[in-house]
Amino acid sequence: MSNQIAVSNTQAVIGNFTQNELDTIKNTIAKGSTNEQYALFVQTCVNSGLNPFLNHVYCILYGKDNPTMNIQVSVEGILYLARKKDGYKGVDAQIIHENDEFKFNATSKEIVHNIGFPRGQIIGGYAIAKRENFEDVVVLMEVSEVEVHKKGLNSKMWNGYFNDMFKKHLIKRAAKLQYGIEIGEDENVVTSSSLDEATSNYRKDITPNTQQIEISEGEIIDTEQEIKNRWEEIKDKQNKLNLSEDDLKNIIKVNFNTVAKSLNLQQLVGLSKLIDLEANKKTQLEPKVDFFDGITLDGEI
Repeated sequence: MSNQIAVSNTQAVIGNFTQNELDTIKNTIAKGSTNEQYALFVQTCVNSGLNPFLNHVYCILYGKDNPTMNIQVSVEGILYLARKKDGYKGVDAQIIHENDEFKFNATSKEIVHNIGFPRGQIIGGYAIAKRENFEDVVVLMEVSEVEVHKKGLNSKMWNGYFNDMFKKHLIKRAAKLQYGIEIGEDENVVTSSSLDEATSNYRKDITPNTQQIEISEGEIIDTEQEIKNRWEEIKDKQNKLNLSEDDLKNIIKVNFNTVAKSLNLQQLVGLSKLIDLEANKKTQLEPKVDFFDGITLDGEI
């Protein structure tokens, strides 16, 4: 009953979210959240214009007792907000290697970057965010500033895809500065007894927490155990809905254009959402508009 009250309270500020979509968020994307955390997550999505179904933003819970909620914004979410601003002209990021010729004039913001091979070790990177009628915003970082991520809880992603992760980090910083995007990707929500109180305590927490499931730069942790758990969850839903293997294969083919064994973790999250929507449609007496109609989930973060 308390969960239903939370949904009703949230409906007053849910924008275009339908009841089915809110139920799906509560049972999948924000599964395990308290009523206040769930309401705040939905309100954050509405107020920011970010869509959790399109992988713009994630609700992460960590800690077994009284879990803390962490709202993570993906690089796609940041760029989505940037594109809505007047004068958007894009954001470009590049990695600098030790054998590259690189010069940056801090006054004119002019960059000279010539590349040759072999390039050598990575020593830094930069991103340029352009906007019509505004000066370019340039973010320049040495590699030592992000090396710490290689030893964090999401070390597998940073060690396996360091260049991509570094570029995303740079892009997000530059886009936020150029387009005035104030929402943070590492902000923690303090649980409270009311939405107003929770909102007032929405703060930046930079203190490391060993219990936190780190999703650095909006990336979901790539662990074999999590993938196994997702498959068990999907198989359970498949059995409850009496979906055949062919039905499941068809859902995967249509929405992800791949086969089951090739699905990554985020695609499995998307598949679970789609099955939930299928279940909702079957339990309704009247046909509902399928939120995913015409949308292909690519699973990329």
